[in-house]
Amino acid sequence: MTAAVGVEPAPARAALVIVDVQCGLFDVEPAPADADAVIERINQLSRQARQAELPVIVVQHEQAEGALVHGSDGWQLQPQLQLADGDHRLRKTTPDSFLRTGLDEVLSLLGVEELVICGYASEFCIDSTSRSAAAHGYAVTVVADGHTTCDKPHASAAQIRQHHNATLSNITSFGARIRALPAADIRFD
Repeated sequence: MTAAVGVEPAPARAALVIVDVQCGLFDVEPAPADADAVIERINQLSRQARQAELPVIVVQHEQAEGALVHGSDGWQLQPQLQLADGDHRLRKTTPDSFLRTGLDEVLSLLGVEELVICGYASEFCIDSTSRSAAAHGYAVTVVADGHTTCDKPHASAAQIRQHHNATLSNITSFGARIRALPAADIRFD
């Protein structure tokens, strides 16, 4: 397909995917690094997406036992996270937000071609979801300062986030672009 001379192609339809911003993951001691600021950045992006009439998809992790049992206090979304009636909500049981969730079908029905991904945890669900999105053919923007994790014995949360921002944005083998941008540089217009 050839674009007409002087005519800009329409931008890809984007969606914001918010992963695992749940009480059982955020209301712990010690809390995930920069948790309050990460949630505020996510809220700013979700407001922008809604104003641009783009989908906001909220994914919640659940387990058969422990802090994330479906319906438990820990499974609930963190109260600071701002939701809207039109937001789409999905449940998952693996780090991959696409695996057995219907996410790909929802995105297809909504005409989405690009995902902006944020939430928890950098080295698990953000990494897995970003790679899976690219494998499904979606262009991916990881919100570089919009995902977090907790410190680990081998690395601080800041190091883990930095590592995944660098690693994910250097993967080219899927064919779809993956990039990491700070929230302030992401526009939904």
